[in-house]
Amino acid sequence: MTLDFSVVPPYWSLLLVGLAWTIIITVLAGTISVVLGVIVAIATLYGPKLVSLPVRGVTFLFMGTPLLLQLYLLYYGLSQVGLMLPAFWTGLIGLGLHYAAYNADIFQASLQAVDAGQTEAARSLGFSRGSTLRHFIVPQAILTALPQVGNNSIILLKDTAVLSVLGIAELVLNAQRAISETYRPFEFYFTAAVLYYIVNLAMEFVLSKAARKAEAIR
Repeated sequence: MTLDFSVVPPYWSLLLVGLAWTIIITVLAGTISVVLGVIVAIATLYGPKLVSLPVRGVTFLFMGTPLLLQLYLLYYGLSQVGLMLPAFWTGLIGLGLHYAAYNADIFQASLQAVDAGQTEAARSLGFSRGSTLRHFIVPQAILTALPQVGNNSIILLKDTAVLSVLGIAELVLNAQRAISETYRPFEFYFTAAVLYYIVNLAMEFVLSKAARKAEAIR
């Protein structure tokens, strides 16, 4: 059987809708992962043991188990205890929590890398511990962590493909729908791969510029 990419154009709208949802999910889940990552890092480093130990345990749980298994637990497991989340929100929360664990690890290292003298200086000026963290330590840690968190965001983009198992109409699932009608898997999977690669390049460009600006600010 020869390759025939002429079957792809009639399905462009389907593929582009899937790509749009892939980007939306990446942005939303990435935002969740960054916000929760910062919170988890602060709770782990500065919280009492009653808080930091359980948080650290949950973080290791998310880092030590496959993303697909976590999504199945959220989608099918929670339904057994009466909590049924829609597939879209399950995927969004699952991705956000999964990458929050990895981002928290990065933020912890970044928080610890901030010069301790800055904390002492802020406290000597009358800032509380919380104000010192909010105004001085956390912003610097975020700037330091930006390149690695950006890399995680690119990996998150590619992991959105896993959400196809929940029936979320991202790029891979929409490509599969086109394949089910045309029986041309290579053409559509290849096209999906090219679209992923283009978005990947765009993200790398934006993140590299943001990292350079962050380095200039620091």
